[in-house]
Amino acid sequence: MRASTLGIALLVLMTGAAFAGPGDEAPLAKATFAGGCFWCMEPPFDALDGVVSTTSGYTGGAKPDPTYKEVSLGGTGHVEAVQILYDPRKISYERLLEVYWMNVDPFDPGGQFCDRGEQYATAIFYHDESQRRAAERSKEAIAARFPHPIVTPLRPAAAFYAAEEYHQDYYVKNPVRYKFYRYTCGRDRQLEKVWGRSEPQ
Repeated sequence: MRASTLGIALLVLMTGAAFAGPGDEAPLAKATFAGGCFWCMEPPFDALDGVVSTTSGYTGGAKPDPTYKEVSLGGTGHVEAVQILYDPRKISYERLLEVYWMNVDPFDPGGQFCDRGEQYATAIFYHDESQRRAAERSKEAIAARFPHPIVTPLRPAAAFYAAEEYHQDYYVKNPVRYKFYRYTCGRDRQLEKVWGRSEPQ
């Protein structure tokens, strides 16, 4: 989460509504993706022009206000996810989907990389019918490229609970620990195997 947009992101998270930018020209939009460890899902989206903020959190389960400890132990139904606030005038949802796929292993039903369990599963949480259709088209296009079944589900967006503050922008606050974790977890090595590249998008 970019510190300069913390207030905007919190407002959107609390109200669940789109937030108009300067001059109320067009509302900002939300996208929610689960791709394993949320520390690793913030950087590729933060780098995109048109993304206003990213927030690590929990979604998909029934337990209100879950903690990291509760989610990481499993059984809450929640997954680690990142919620993105973006300006659709500058970046499309389709582009966000492209970046999402390139940063996950959509063939792994048991989690992501070294993180195992339902709490680390992949999922696309759509916020409206337009996002659902775009996600379906995107998933079909990816499926056409591979012989393996894609296990990433499309799910309607549910209540999203921001993770504890120390998880936000973890890659910025703790760059050495973040890089060590990412390397030892084998994330980029597996992404290279899946997508044929050596650098995260």
